[in-house]
Amino acid sequence: MLIGLLYALTAGLMWGLVFVAPLMLPGYAPALLTVGRYLAFGLLALPLALLLDRRALRELQPSDWWQAARLSLVGNFAYYLCLSAAIQRAGAPLPTMLIGTLPVVIAVCANHRNRVRDGQLPWARLAPSLALIAAGLGLVNHDELAALQAESGDPRRYVEGALLAVAAVACWTWYPIRNADWLRAHADRSPRAWATAQGLVTLPMAVAGALLLALAHRVAPGVLIPADFALPLGERPLAYVGLMAAIGLCSSWLGTLCWNEASQRLPTSLSGQLIVFETLAALAYAFGWQQRLPPLATLLGVVLLVAGVAWALRVKPVAHPA
Repeated sequence: MLIGLLYALTAGLMWGLVFVAPLMLPGYAPALLTVGRYLAFGLLALPLALLLDRRALRELQPSDWWQAARLSLVGNFAYYLCLSAAIQRAGAPLPTMLIGTLPVVIAVCANHRNRVRDGQLPWARLAPSLALIAAGLGLVNHDELAALQAESGDPRRYVEGALLAVAAVACWTWYPIRNADWLRAHADRSPRAWATAQGLVTLPMAVAGALLLALAHRVAPGVLIPADFALPLGERPLAYVGLMAAIGLCSSWLGTLCWNEASQRLPTSLSGQLIVFETLAALAYAFGWQQRLPPLATLLGVVLLVAGVAWALRVKPVAHPA
């Protein structure tokens, strides 16, 4: 249990980096950030596969590779595309706090879906946790909307960012539950090799995405990428390549590896709640990058979020009659 908690904490610290990347590269479209991150992930997975996991990867069946591809498409591409677009439209705090609902959303979904395998958390005891998190979201949303109106911003972009963040929540609710299913069903397999396998299947998707972006930029400039953007690396090529390599290694491969290790050791309803580490790390990185302290309402929202998850962690699963 302790090792699983430490792996989940490390994964959260690594994943929190992806929330600040759109703020560090504001001139780069979300599609470029998504393709760049997973192109780096796939390229880094190649030497890792050859040096560390060659034997374990040979043992994977075609059905395993198909599952890895599905997980990468939803949990990597769709999730990060929605998340980075949400951050660029609404700022970092709102998407980060919406992603912060993942611990309870995953717990609720897994509580029903995996009640026979993992036991069931009593719904009545989960209700206070849900109420605390809803109150925290209300506080931070009110604060961010007031700041947006004070700056004469566009409320439509704020709403679009919120909707994109909700789509990211849906993607990353599906991913950890299905990923844990495979890991729990293959307890003898290496979580590191499974992370590398997801990186390998991500590479052709990233290459195809890069080619489609180049084609779209030529045919319809300004739709997916700003019309004056200088493909392939933009006006800050060293910053773009360096940041994509850093989050490709740390957030994608190392984060996935640590999450796989945690998922193989902990019930899905518990490991899902530990994604709160990602939320807290993301908020700390975002406000640190902006060199400002979070507003009081945001701090209160964070406190309520943490309190809600802490409450949920105290609820013990009850064995299902089946």
